[in-house]
Amino acid sequence: MSKFMVNLTAINPKEEHRCTPPVEVMVDTGSEVSWLPKQLLLDAGITPRAKKRFATATKQIIERDIGYAILTAEGYTTNDEIVFAEDSDMSLLGVRTLEGFSVMVDNIGHRFVATTSLVCNTYLSSFLCTYRCGLSAAAPRFSRRHSAYSDQLPSYQTVSPSSKERM
Repeated sequence: MSKFMVNLTAINPKEEHRCTPPVEVMVDTGSEVSWLPKQLLLDAGITPRAKKRFATATKQIIERDIGYAILTAEGYTTNDEIVFAEDSDMSLLGVRTLEGFSVMVDNIGHRFVATTSLVCNTYLSSFLCTYRCGLSAAAPRFSRRHSAYSDQLPSYQTVSPSSKERM
């Protein structure tokens, strides 16, 4: 795999006339969020909102400030969390920003390829959320006939109110 670089700009969401200059960043599908130099973000009026811990490629645990910005690169735009990178950190474009751009990465052509965003059936997604959270009392309301993907769903055990009381 080769190194793929793009210019990324962070725009202050409260004052859109304030932004960072374009920063050359590495497209890194192994990074969850995008990273830009702390001082550039502060100069654009983008403020830290919280701290977050990250595991680096060398398995170090580090803590950095994060904030929110409108990010733009290669003609694509999204709003996202941004990490306030220290001088020793790389500038990166992470996978959540790529998902916000609705693009796939063409590592051979060194470009973004536009994709269609996926929409999930609301009824199905609420069932899966309920199922994954372990709230099995809601599961009996779901009927497999409602989904084109019913053969891909996990089987579940129905829990009746009377059996819950015995647990």
